[in-house]
Amino acid sequence: MSKKIASVRGMNDILPAQSPLWQWLEARVAGVLAAYSYSEIRTPVLERTELFQRGIGEVTDIVEKEMYTFDDRSGESVTLRPEGTASCVRAAEEHGLLYNQTQRLWYRGPMFRYERPQAGRYRQFHQIGAETFGMDGPDIDAEVILLTARLWRELGLTEQVTLELNTLGDSDERAAYRDALVAYLSDHQDQLDEDSRRRLTRNPLRVLDSKDPSTQAVLQNAPSLLDYFGDATKSHFETLRAMLDQAGIAYRINPRLVRGLDYYNRTVFEWVTTALGAQGTVCAGGRYDGLVAQLGGKPTPAVGFAVGVERLILLLEQQLPELTPAAELYIVSSDATAALLLAEQLRDALPGRRVQCHCGGGSFKSQMKKADRSGANWVLLLGEDELAAEEVTVKCLADGQQQRMARAALATELGQWLAARN
Repeated sequence: MSKKIASVRGMNDILPAQSPLWQWLEARVAGVLAAYSYSEIRTPVLERTELFQRGIGEVTDIVEKEMYTFDDRSGESVTLRPEGTASCVRAAEEHGLLYNQTQRLWYRGPMFRYERPQAGRYRQFHQIGAETFGMDGPDIDAEVILLTARLWRELGLTEQVTLELNTLGDSDERAAYRDALVAYLSDHQDQLDEDSRRRLTRNPLRVLDSKDPSTQAVLQNAPSLLDYFGDATKSHFETLRAMLDQAGIAYRINPRLVRGLDYYNRTVFEWVTTALGAQGTVCAGGRYDGLVAQLGGKPTPAVGFAVGVERLILLLEQQLPELTPAAELYIVSSDATAALLLAEQLRDALPGRRVQCHCGGGSFKSQMKKADRSGANWVLLLGEDELAAEEVTVKCLADGQQQRMARAALATELGQWLAARN
């Protein structure tokens, strides 16, 4: 016997018992995005490597350690996308979607990063994200955050998540702060963790995000980024906060929130939870006004966010009743052709009802056992008596009650009967 082949570590199957919750989540997210007039864009999972090197930043952990990169048969370096924003920008610019116009776009699909797999963090994971282009005021920042807040209400997760907010200022402000931060941290290198010492010369703002206790102790007396902001940055952030306050959106200012990608400026935010252990961020985003130009386009203001689908699924599993793909109606018959035709008739007449027709033969007794195991609520019986009388017996598996119905009036009567019992 050949050896069984297992899935690649960190790349998981979504099984039939799990997919209904995924479908439920995706449908509600798509509904919220439609309510804000966002249009869906679908991009390839494979892109040129330089897209992420230029877009994300070559000294980020993603580019340095986590990307799935290889040369294709023509010798070109390609990468499985580790995030969706750079791909969305590339597609929008390539197809002329950003020329003298604003855009509200959203995407969904798998992303790939080589990380240590754990609950809520996989090597193939899924994101739903939204990106807006061409709007530079704090009102679009506020809209994006209001959209995510509405999403939690729609999913019933408002009590499980908390909004953290910060501003990173503009590039010249961050450059001045970077110099001051490096000077301060250089005097305390012996107290920093290994990752922070490495980042000190390459990406020092990421040190602010360190979870190491000794590094956090050093950061208590570090210079504050807030002290380096000019009037425009302060006004943008203050107006955003006022809008959120008036909309009733609670948030916490987190001056250590810097995000792991180089392209962010000004507004950054995260929705975090304490219900998932170390994997506490379920949604993150912010403004990235320089990315379009960085990837070869004209300077274009932009802001967006991404949601980790697996982490939302973990939250939803804690509070939602089990969603199953079970049939509602299961047809058992001594005549396979009659059963198939009845199933087609019911699918035409009762759209939205899940109808499963028994296939593969077998006795009535064995068919009924499979009907019980199917999870269906009702069984439609087409025995010899029913076929001769042009009737169908409808049996409720929960309480055993049953009723004979004329075949000609079955769809109407069954629809009314099911509606009354649901």
